[in-house]
Amino acid sequence: MSDSLGVLDRYLTVWIGLAMVLGVGLGRFAPSFVDALNAVTWHGTSLPIAVGLFVMIFPIMAEIDYGRVPTVTRTARSEIALTLVFNWLIAPFVMYGLATTFLGGRPGFVTGLILVGIAPCIAMVLIWNELAAGNQELCAVCVGVNSLLQIALFVPYAFLFLTVMRGTAVDVSMSLIAQMVGVFLGLPLLLGYLTQKAAFRTIGRQAYYGRVIPRISPFGLLGLLFTVVVMFALKGDYIVANPGQIVLIAVPLLIFFAGLWALAYGVSAALGFSYTESVSVAFTASSNNFELAIAVAVAVFGVGSNVALATVVGPLIEVPVMLALVRVALATKDRLFPGSSGVSSPITGD
Repeated sequence: MSDSLGVLDRYLTVWIGLAMVLGVGLGRFAPSFVDALNAVTWHGTSLPIAVGLFVMIFPIMAEIDYGRVPTVTRTARSEIALTLVFNWLIAPFVMYGLATTFLGGRPGFVTGLILVGIAPCIAMVLIWNELAAGNQELCAVCVGVNSLLQIALFVPYAFLFLTVMRGTAVDVSMSLIAQMVGVFLGLPLLLGYLTQKAAFRTIGRQAYYGRVIPRISPFGLLGLLFTVVVMFALKGDYIVANPGQIVLIAVPLLIFFAGLWALAYGVSAALGFSYTESVSVAFTASSNNFELAIAVAVAVFGVGSNVALATVVGPLIEVPVMLALVRVALATKDRLFPGSSGVSSPITGD
């Protein structure tokens, strides 16, 4: 993102809060608007949300220094391995335990949270990592590896946690998983890469990072705000009418996101990783692919099911929690990582 700070960057917490309030208000008092949003979907995912995610992710993909990715892959094997351990050996079991402990009497909610837990991040984590001044090349590599593993492991994990352990029949299409990964990661990655390469050949690397990137970077945060408004609008009426159920689902999600992030951040620091590497591992380890979880819940259990509701609440909790954790990371970087004084975040300038 651009180093030149604006009102959008400085007060992002305020803007996201306002976006959440606006979304709930629209959902509650503008039903025709919500009906219009619901009318355009793809595999159960709102197309407006898909557009917002693309606008959010594309600037980051265009900014990544792809020339450094092979070096990062060779030199950051420990960081990548730790991320995969959290995503595939720790997170699914933690979510299963939290869901059954807090929501044991509500099997639909349990199933929804399990779907969230077995779908590691592939998209929005890049925004949190960027805001916290993490290593974007490392984050991109971890997200890419997770995407490939998701195609191979999501169905076996769904079978293990839902069919074997819960007795819930789940038939998930491998092609659906591949399509979700392709749309929410592959497409912006490809276009960002091609945009960068074309610009390098025409105006040069220095002009690209000096003039083009500062102009397109704000669209990432605008895409985030738009996505937040749409997500909260789609469930605004339900949030107002059923605050107790939302809180019930939110408790294990809050523990999951904050707990995994803190554990991954602390372990990374203890292992001697740098701040930029540690924060990338922490956000990659604790974020989830809510697009896939929602799509599977809607396709298998129906749009009005408790399973689908639980998956939708996932991003409603994840967004404010991750933004708060960005602030935690920036507030602790100098104390936990003395050599990180030169690291600068677009939302603080520190």
